Amino acid sequence: MHHQEFTPPEELRDTIKCFWYNRREVGEAASSFEVQPDGYAEIIFHFGNGCSIYTNETLQPLPSPFMMGLLNQPAVFYTKGRLEILGVRCFPWTVFDLLGLQPGKDGVRTFEHPIARLQPALSNCIEAGRVDEALDVVKQYSLEARSGITADSMLFKAGVAMRAANGTMPVSQVAEAAHATVRTLERNFKQSSGYTVKDVSGLIRFEQVRNQLWLDPNTNLAGLAHELGYTDQSHLSREFKRYSGTTPAAFAREAKKRKPVLSEDFVAFVQS
Repeated sequence: MHHQEFTPPEELRDTIKCFWYNRREVGEAASSFEVQPDGYAEIIFHFGNGCSIYTNETLQPLPSPFMMGLLNQPAVFYTKGRLEILGVRCFPWTVFDLLGLQPGKDGVRTFEHPIARLQPALSNCIEAGRVDEALDVVKQYSLEARSGITADSMLFKAGVAMRAANGTMPVSQVAEAAHATVRTLERNFKQSSGYTVKDVSGLIRFEQVRNQLWLDPNTNLAGLAHELGYTDQSHLSREFKRYSGTTPAAFAREAKKRKPVLSEDFVAFVQS
């Protein structure tokens, strides 16, 4: 598997965390891979043999693009042969404005949108191995979309504070950092992302635990719980299982078997 991440232009950094490219070859037999929750929303373009998700007891093919919003449990996808992905990693409080969609808690969402018109040009670039050109197409579209919306400085300040504190900051302090009242912040946050500040903070904090265990499976859980503001190790374990479906110890054992593929704050797809 090959994974790269690309810093967005300055004009997009209040909206988009990064652009990324992922390539995997899994052979002709159908194979599944798991995506763990984190504190971001993703716009996903895919190329090759396509990918599907198991839902309502049926394997449903996913169009390109689709959106992966905030997850409260792992999502399992299926593919075979070659799969290449271009992703746009957005802050959850900006992605819906960027796309002009109503916020919601869909998890994986399919939608009709003008951004889908990029698919033919992107496919041509990817098939020719011109990943940089494909990224330029997506960046240009994002810049044009971003120019049509007004950024909410309050939400941006709140997001910076939440990320800097690794999701451990109380809502009252997040509001203070955003120069807003708790009520105003919560209302605007829910309207923009579909989630509360506490929801997103919980995912950001889980993300830190997940990443640390993936990088260093021997991390002391009691020390990590203290560092990230959990009441104790049991609290950390409960929250970790809530989002991942497994215990920190089981996740760490699995991490020992695999070569870590980790960027600053993103664990690439985990083969299931």
